[in-house]
Amino acid sequence: MITVPAGSSLTLRCPDTQGIVLVSLAEVTAPFISELPPIPVLSLDGPGVRRIGVLELVTGSGVTWVEAELRNDQLTVIGDAPTDVVQRRSAARRPGSYPAVGTAQIENIDGRHLVAVRGRVEDISTAGLLLRATTGDNVPSLPYGIERTMLHVTMPWGEMTAAVTTVDQRADLLRGTFEWVEPNGAEELARFCAGR
Repeated sequence: MITVPAGSSLTLRCPDTQGIVLVSLAEVTAPFISELPPIPVLSLDGPGVRRIGVLELVTGSGVTWVEAELRNDQLTVIGDAPTDVVQRRSAARRPGSYPAVGTAQIENIDGRHLVAVRGRVEDISTAGLLLRATTGDNVPSLPYGIERTMLHVTMPWGEMTAAVTTVDQRADLLRGTFEWVEPNGAEELARFCAGR
């Protein structure tokens, strides 16, 4: 089964242009890559604009490359797909919706400061997580320049505290790797991710 998680960063490389980074807006699943339905994405193109190129497709199993078309905020696989994912993820992942609160450390032109964040973890592994969150000012996106975040995540076994280093940040989504996880939380997380 091939799953493209919501919030995945997908890069479309078209001839004579820089790679276009897109964010998937909903989870899409199919038995094979060639059978994936159109993937809804956040795109800056206007209606009617059509782009064709090679897509770096991030799935729940790893990364692969396929020919794809971008039109009306929908990515569609159109070419022959490779037979398998070419890069395996080192850590098992679990999608879900786990409430989270914490503090983000931000570095921007105003200097370094702390901001409270609140949201949910939508994807987690023993290596890191995908967080959808906002700050207390009701702006529907996170402030730019988050370096790391201290999070308290409500998991099925209880609260887990972790420090997360930012890998990628777009709108209200933050993807990061664990810098530190409380010892008991790390053990429970490993059991949780292995118990699929």
